[in-house]
Amino acid sequence: MEDVVDADRFAAFGMADDRVWMMVHSGSRGLGHAILQEQMARGADKGRLTSSVDARAYLLQHDQALGWAVLNRRIIAQRFFEALGMSGRRLVDICHNSVTPHDGGWLHRKGAAPADRGLVTIPGSRGDFSYLVEPVLERAEEALCSLAHGAGRKWSRKDAHARLSRRYRVSDLQRTKLASHVICEDRRLIFEEAPEAYKDIGSVIADLEHAGLIRVIARLRPLLSYKTRAA
Repeated sequence: MEDVVDADRFAAFGMADDRVWMMVHSGSRGLGHAILQEQMARGADKGRLTSSVDARAYLLQHDQALGWAVLNRRIIAQRFFEALGMSGRRLVDICHNSVTPHDGGWLHRKGAAPADRGLVTIPGSRGDFSYLVEPVLERAEEALCSLAHGAGRKWSRKDAHARLSRRYRVSDLQRTKLASHVICEDRRLIFEEAPEAYKDIGSVIADLEHAGLIRVIARLRPLLSYKTRAA
């Protein structure tokens, strides 16, 4: 971590002594897809009445998937800490795909971080900075209590692989312009997730600040990125 932008606010959240951060980006995508397929097979494409048995069953599955994602991230963090001989504490845990009650209806966030649940991390690519931000609650409703959950892709995974595999070797992508290291066990994934495939995180943060939706607390520099894909 480097360049604390607002040291007083950083300390106010009890984080003044936290000099190294571990960010875990993982959830329940496979489980979520299975839930979707089951629901579609049962006619969910026609919609559900909130009071119906099917809707209640779906919302239960939804909440269970979110619970599993929280546990999944906790287990990953614990295993990394144990491997490194370190310890740590959880500071922020958010999801960016969810359905929640909102203003008498339902708010579906797809690739959007909640702006009504405390601090939010907005990551850049593995070769760029990430940001810890405080949502401005007075302006949150203007954006449906939601924020960008990251830099966002500039190229699709297929395009990124096609463009970059002709220009780089795998070894070229194991270091970034910020001198961070990349460990990736999947040859295709290291191209798909290359920094060039993502938008400029600085522009995303600047737009959110200009809109009055966030206050930047800290800018975080990557040291090591570990990416893998289950077989």
